Amino acid sequence: MPKKRLARIKAILFLTLVALGVLAFCFLGEVVTSIPDRAEQLFGPPAPGLGTARLYYQSLTLTWQSEKLTTPANAQGGRVVFTILPGESPTKIIQGLKKADLITHAQVFRTYLIYKGLDTSIQAGEYTLSQSMSPVEIAQALQDATPTETTFTLLAGWRAEEIAQALPAAGLEAAPEAFMESVHDQAAEGFLFPQSYQLPRKASPAELVAAFRQEFDNQVTPSLREGFEAEGFSLQEAVTLASIVEREAVLDEEMPRLASVFINRLRADMTLSADPTVQYALGYDETQHTWWTNPLSLQDLEITSPYNTYNNQGLPPGPICNPSLEALQAVASPAQTTYYYFRAACDGSGRHLFSETYEEHVGKGCE
Repeated sequence: MPKKRLARIKAILFLTLVALGVLAFCFLGEVVTSIPDRAEQLFGPPAPGLGTARLYYQSLTLTWQSEKLTTPANAQGGRVVFTILPGESPTKIIQGLKKADLITHAQVFRTYLIYKGLDTSIQAGEYTLSQSMSPVEIAQALQDATPTETTFTLLAGWRAEEIAQALPAAGLEAAPEAFMESVHDQAAEGFLFPQSYQLPRKASPAELVAAFRQEFDNQVTPSLREGFEAEGFSLQEAVTLASIVEREAVLDEEMPRLASVFINRLRADMTLSADPTVQYALGYDETQHTWWTNPLSLQDLEITSPYNTYNNQGLPPGPICNPSLEALQAVASPAQTTYYYFRAACDGSGRHLFSETYEEHVGKGCE
C-alpha cells in the first residue's frame, strides 16, 4: 500500500477516534449533569446549601438506589410505636428504625435524609409507624411528632352543638358546622353515645358521627331494646325520654324514679312539663353563654315550639341531648312508683323530692 494512502487512513482513524471521544465525553457530561435533575424528579428538590460534590454524590446514590427508598420493609407488616428521645442522634434513630424492621437499608435512608435536609429536623416524640410504609414516608412522618390520633370525650347530656364545639379543642380537624350538618343528615341527635374515643385527627364529620352511632349500637343491647318495648316505647321514643331524664338528673341513682314520673305522666295524659325541653327549644343563651338557660322565666316557659313540653302533651319530636347508658337503662327498667311530681331538694345535695299529688309537691317547696 502506498505510503500516502496509509497516512490518509491513519489520519481518518485518528480523527474518527477523536470525534468518538468528543461524543463520548459530551454524552458522559450530559449524563453527569442530568443526575441531580433525575434525583429531583424522583424525590423532590434537595436541601439548600448542599455543596456541588455532595449534591452529585447524594443524587447519584438516590438515583441508583431509588427502589430501596420506595419499597416498604414489609408490605404486610403491622403498626409499630416508635419513640425518639430529645437529643437523640440521627445515627441512633436510624439504627432504631432498622432494628424495628421499619427500614432495611440504613445507609440509603441516611443519604435520603441528608439530601432532603431532614436529618436535622427530626422531631422527638412517640410515633405510630407501619412496616408497610416506605422509607420516604417514614422520613416525612418523623418531621411531625403530633400523633395521628387523639382522645375525644363525649359527655353525657351534651346536645350535638356542644359536641361540635368541643371538636377543635380535642385536635380533631372536622369543622363544627360540617359536623352539625352530618348530625342533621343522619338524624343522630340522641344516638351519639357518651364516652371517651380514640379517633383519627383527620376523621371526617360523617366518620365521627358513624363512630359515635356505632358505639350506641354496641351499648344498647337487645335486652335493653326489649325493655323499651316492654314499656311501650319505640327506640326513638325511649332515647327521647332518656335524654330528658339525663338532663333532669343530678344523681344517676335517681334516674329510674325520674323515668317513672315521666312514664306515669305520659300514661295519665299529663304534660311532661320538663324544663330541659324548654331549654333545648330556647337554644344558645348569649347572656349566660350556655345552651341550657337557667333559671327559666315564665316567658321562657311559653315559647312556641314542639319541644315545649309545658304546652304540648306527649314526648317532644326527638331527643334533646345524648343520654348516658344509665339514663337509657332507667327508661328500660324504671322504678315502679306512683309519683307524678318531683322537685329539687333545698339542701343543695342535687337530690329530688318526689310526690304523688300536686298539693304534696307544693308543700315541699323551699321557704
